[in-house]
Amino acid sequence: MTKFNLLKEIIIVDKNELLSAINSQKEFGIKLDGSITYEPQNEIVIYKGKHTPKISALAPPKPISIQEMLGENYRIAESEGKIGIKAANAFREIVKFNYDNALYDDTTNEGVHEFADKKLEEIGWHADEFEIKYRELIDVLEEKCEGTLLCIEQEEPSYQFSGIGFVDDRDAAYTILYEYAQEKIKEKMASDPLFAPDNLSEDEEEAAHYFNLL
Repeated sequence: MTKFNLLKEIIIVDKNELLSAINSQKEFGIKLDGSITYEPQNEIVIYKGKHTPKISALAPPKPISIQEMLGENYRIAESEGKIGIKAANAFREIVKFNYDNALYDDTTNEGVHEFADKKLEEIGWHADEFEIKYRELIDVLEEKCEGTLLCIEQEEPSYQFSGIGFVDDRDAAYTILYEYAQEKIKEKMASDPLFAPDNLSEDEEEAAHYFNLL
């Protein structure tokens, strides 16, 4: 997975395309590569909104500035027809824009405790019976799957991280995680007396069957 750290990234947008989107009176989004998408559905965006000018019989509509449109949590700079956007301060809003499409939420102190995808959640649920935690599974996803980790990560003055994860192909992610957990559980059943086939609890047996190990 590709890490997109909003504290380090500047999203470059074509000014004319952005103004066109603002004036379209349609909902639009700004993607990570700076391109504009209309009526965003599955795309990862750092902004989503719609500008509807206020109409008054007493005065013509007042042009809105790009900064007004984006809001105070976005910092912008303009140069040669391009708009550079720093969006780190808008991270909470960005999480809301993208939450329904994310596979996992790593924005709380409790860490990840579930996957949004039902099939992947079955892996997490059963693997936990053999002390394979979600953090371990996510490390595998981030190493081996194509996708995006949208986050805020800083090292100083103390380490802080908050992010949401997306995989491009959930079926491929399922295969990767299933095979990983299967192999780990197979090793535990062979080497750890607590997980020997004769010592398994009912829930552990169910998990072992799920991974085709009984």
